[in-house]
Amino acid sequence: MHATTNELDAMPVVASPSLFDHKSGHLLERLIFNNRAVLLALCLLASLFLGYKSFQLEINASFEKMMPLSHPYVQNYRAHAASLGGLGNSVRIVVENPTGDIYNAAYLEKLRAINDQVFLIPGVDRSFMKSLWMSVVRWTEITEAGYKGGSVMPDSYDGSAASIEALRFNVNRAGIVGSLVANDQKSSTIFVPLVEIDAATGKTLDYRKFTEELNKIRAHEKDGVKIHIIGFAQLVGDLINGMLEVFAYFAIAAAIATAIILLYTRCLRSTLLVVLCSFVAVLWQLGLMRLLGFVLDPYSVLVPFLIFAIGVSHGAQKMNGIMQDIGRGTHRYVAARYTFRRLFLAGLTALLADAVGFMVLSVIDIPVIHGLAISASIGVAVLIFTNLILLPILLSYTGVSLASAERTLKSDEADHPLMVWLGRFTERGRAKVVLAAAVALTAAGLVASGGLKIGDLDPGAPELRPDSRYNRDNAYITAKYQLSSDQFAVIVDAGEGGLISFETMLEMDRLEEELRALPGVQTTVAASSLARAYTSAGFEGSEKWMTLNRDPAVIADALNYVFDSNPEMLNEARSVSPIIAYLADHKAETLERVVDTVEKFAAVHNTADRKFLLAAGNAGIEAATNIAVSRANRTMLLYVYAAVIVLCYVTFRSWRAVLVAVLPLIVTSVLCEALMVALGIGVKVATLPVTALGVGIGIDYSLYLLTVQLGQQRLGLSVGAAYNKALAFTGKVVGLIGVTLAAAVVTWFWSPIKFQADMGILLAFMFVWNMLGALILMPALATFLLPTAAPNSAASADRVRRFA
Repeated sequence: MHATTNELDAMPVVASPSLFDHKSGHLLERLIFNNRAVLLALCLLASLFLGYKSFQLEINASFEKMMPLSHPYVQNYRAHAASLGGLGNSVRIVVENPTGDIYNAAYLEKLRAINDQVFLIPGVDRSFMKSLWMSVVRWTEITEAGYKGGSVMPDSYDGSAASIEALRFNVNRAGIVGSLVANDQKSSTIFVPLVEIDAATGKTLDYRKFTEELNKIRAHEKDGVKIHIIGFAQLVGDLINGMLEVFAYFAIAAAIATAIILLYTRCLRSTLLVVLCSFVAVLWQLGLMRLLGFVLDPYSVLVPFLIFAIGVSHGAQKMNGIMQDIGRGTHRYVAARYTFRRLFLAGLTALLADAVGFMVLSVIDIPVIHGLAISASIGVAVLIFTNLILLPILLSYTGVSLASAERTLKSDEADHPLMVWLGRFTERGRAKVVLAAAVALTAAGLVASGGLKIGDLDPGAPELRPDSRYNRDNAYITAKYQLSSDQFAVIVDAGEGGLISFETMLEMDRLEEELRALPGVQTTVAASSLARAYTSAGFEGSEKWMTLNRDPAVIADALNYVFDSNPEMLNEARSVSPIIAYLADHKAETLERVVDTVEKFAAVHNTADRKFLLAAGNAGIEAATNIAVSRANRTMLLYVYAAVIVLCYVTFRSWRAVLVAVLPLIVTSVLCEALMVALGIGVKVATLPVTALGVGIGIDYSLYLLTVQLGQQRLGLSVGAAYNKALAFTGKVVGLIGVTLAAAVVTWFWSPIKFQADMGILLAFMFVWNMLGALILMPALATFLLPTAAPNSAASADRVRRFA
């Protein structure tokens, strides 16, 4: 009884295990089913241990892990980070007085309390923190005796009307209106740069705890002020908090998947086993992530559901095969072995394709994507055990409802309306119509996808809803402050003492002028422009001296004053200084204009002693990320398709069959990009994995259908008859899973996290179109690419064997 994988109808009905040859099947099958109890015990122990570990998995994020670390811009930033205080990860806390302006004793006392509280939060880079209550924020003026200056907050401040009036005077002469103080002077900012790695403990900043501290700051709102907070840490905190709702949506999606499968099978035990094994796979994945030192971040939180979805897809195929054999009268143990025998190779190949789809994401040089790729690949590897091995073993013990099995067989009858309708797509006339429609859709999709953008397309944080608290805070700060939170910094590296040079200052000044002329740039600030004012101050404030002096001593003196009042604008060695451009937004077009301008300038003005390097600041890092994403986007898809093609060829040993399996996926990928353009979704870190995942998961449908179809063609059936057999055995489950998963993920549309909502829409689209491609386009392609075999023709049979 050594049945082959494709002998769907040749496997005899065996009503009792005693009549079954336990030595039949291949070695792996015998090893698994002849040692069922041992394997179940091992799986139970693994589930208990890894399940326990999964609850210890940390939820966190990292600013550095969002960077493309090997990109030259990021390497430049990291090499000069010590000299670029405040231009990395930071938070801006704006304290508003809703009943008046900031020149109010009660408001200023509350600002001091908040400032002191923020100062003590772990992770704050206190040396570069700024606010009205920080002594580093200073004013400077020119008198007959020379420079005069001091802290903006008067040393003698006591809350009296006179001291408040002195503060008002200092704010105006310090030139901080629009940056630290709002244009309407009804709010002020606490600028909080962060340290990613704690120097004392060596631990990474815990964004969850940091956000909890920020929430304590918001508690001051009960005392009559309003708090607005923006920055990467706050964004990640909001995403982490939103993850609790994300888990709720996952539960809803799992419930929908369970309900639809149960409605189809009418068998509670087998449905629960499919869901249970998929859930066990998620537990194993999370537990292994904990053992390997990974954390769950807002960008990889979708991976567990994808693993669950893939598990449900493969589990439903196994359940369906066993159900059909039991309906024919085969014992549940024998039915489990038959199904394992038929579908293990197809399932293994499909999971390998999924794993490759995930691993190819590693070509994107962003650590957070690397983590997603590895964690997802771990989950897919786990599915090989839980859904290809554990589930058939469990079903060999429990079986399925006999009434459900008999009902399944009735739905497989050739005169079933849906089966008849789908089967007609192998008719040459209809197949031509389908192919013509596919070509037209693909052409239209290619035209539309030409408008696909890289990076953010909206202001604020596109990861969140436009009406989220974060985006409302960002809108307030953008409206009330002249300088935005989007800082793009060019790093000027002139070597030790090199900034004390007229030529260097002049070149910096020229670049500032070019940047200020760009659309989307609000203003710029650099040591060169600040040195102009301090040079004039050294000569009794004469406007004639509002310039860059050629004398190194005068420049050195001016830079000393720049350093005293703005230590973030140059380092002590006078070797590194940033040119900071404040951008109106961080849209892709704005960043591209700035990058192009700086690169052209650097190509002409860089010398051996003086270099203009990109880039620092949050907008500079985002520009580097956009470039990395743009370069990886097509490369990643090419790698995914190359790997899928190789796996399909190994499985089918026919280039024609590979085309039949892969072409529907290409159509879906093109249409998905067109949908992104229509919905205004850019390609970025959060959305980049979707198309790769869609290809990896979509090939599952083709493999299950085409494996059975080609097996039937080997037995001499025509393409139409073979396709009908495949529909009856695996095709209807392909349709079921496509609809089930699409219905489950479309609920993400209502998630508070917008990129999850975007991914839900895109994944639902890809699930449905990959399903339609497998059920409609694939048979149409097979009609022309896979020839009909004449039953008694050795030559034709040999051709089918080669094609199959």
